[in-house]
Amino acid sequence: MNPKVHNQVVSYIWSIADDVLRDVFVRGKYRDIILPFTVLRRLDVLLVPTKQAVLDANAFLIEQEIDDKTALENYSGYGFWNISKYTFESLMGDSDNIDSNLEDYLDGFSPNVQEIISKFKLRNQLETMKEAGATYLLIEKLCNKEINLGSNEAKNSKGEVLPPLTNLGMGYVFEELIRKFNEDNNEEAGEHFTPREIIKLMTHILFTPVKEKISKGTYLIYDPACGSGGMLTESENFALGVTNSSKANFELYGQEVNPETYAICTSDMLIKGEKSENIVYGSTLSKDGFEHLHFDFMLSNPPYGKTWKIDEDAIVDDRGKKGKEVIKDSRFQVGLPSISDGQLLFLMNMVSKMKLDTKLGSRIATVHNGSALFTGDAGGGESEIRKHIIENDWLECIIALPKNIFYNTGIPTYIWIVSNRKEPKRKGKVQLINAMD
Repeated sequence: MNPKVHNQVVSYIWSIADDVLRDVFVRGKYRDIILPFTVLRRLDVLLVPTKQAVLDANAFLIEQEIDDKTALENYSGYGFWNISKYTFESLMGDSDNIDSNLEDYLDGFSPNVQEIISKFKLRNQLETMKEAGATYLLIEKLCNKEINLGSNEAKNSKGEVLPPLTNLGMGYVFEELIRKFNEDNNEEAGEHFTPREIIKLMTHILFTPVKEKISKGTYLIYDPACGSGGMLTESENFALGVTNSSKANFELYGQEVNPETYAICTSDMLIKGEKSENIVYGSTLSKDGFEHLHFDFMLSNPPYGKTWKIDEDAIVDDRGKKGKEVIKDSRFQVGLPSISDGQLLFLMNMVSKMKLDTKLGSRIATVHNGSALFTGDAGGGESEIRKHIIENDWLECIIALPKNIFYNTGIPTYIWIVSNRKEPKRKGKVQLINAMD
């Protein structure tokens, strides 16, 4: 996507918050309106061309007393639909009833979009919007012809052509909005946003060395802390680019504990025609969403320096009590890190999902801070995890990244490359790369 266009879209959407929501919501609540309505406007633009076909098909289903509406996918052209008579633009045709009509519009979405709306908790905000009389202005701003949130070219009020916003470009917009909202609220932007430069580096290292070994078939890509889905999207795009896309197919899988970013990731998968059910909501550590699956490629930027206390009961009984501790989850039998930092648990989750019976095996690229490398006494959980990976000769490389490459933090970060199918020349060795300068 053209960075200039990307920045223009982000700036415009960002400006809506101050123009429409000031004095209606406290500043920290702006994201609760802007993010879900941006998602809905994107879905709305995509569905407009097939709107009448969907309405006609739905009328037929009602006439035939058929309750299952999944056939509407064939008419909408996507894995979702809306059977309300309204669109964003037609909502503005009845300003006196726009709030009730908006609710009718929301109710018309397919179940998978209903889940997205639910995770955003959007309906909780509608009464406040109604009381402030802000709904019409918000819809009007999002329908402004000076920006194009559609996947096809459009013309602005001057007749100038606005380039389409690709699915990848839409992902950039969402990630940048999240980053700006986090910074505005003095939150940690890096918790939800991995710089695209880092993602590109990880995907290059993950796929390039084995591109000739990727043969015809389906390969599974997994991110256990997928956020808004940026890593999954970039990895698939890169994999298709370096391999002959006609011979290989890639399926995306992810899990996310934050409801807001889960909703954005799920909507992104729906728009791209991916299987949205492959994105699971909940904590990867306490409730493995893919208990019986193994993956060909895994990449992640898990939270570091974050406690796993909330997951403790699902993982271990009597933690730290000598002779009594029982680790219940087989993924973590090697050892448990300090309760204050669960990043190595995410790594062991991925290690447990490596394929053992394929020629390619599995490759992992994951970002950690220095704690994953250096903390823990001999015989402690962190040390035992590192020992397990090194003694199995799975650790291929560690890359020290430049300082300040992550937003709002200057802490040292490192990419770990893990593989259970090392090249012969790499066996028994670990490559260390200093890219800090």
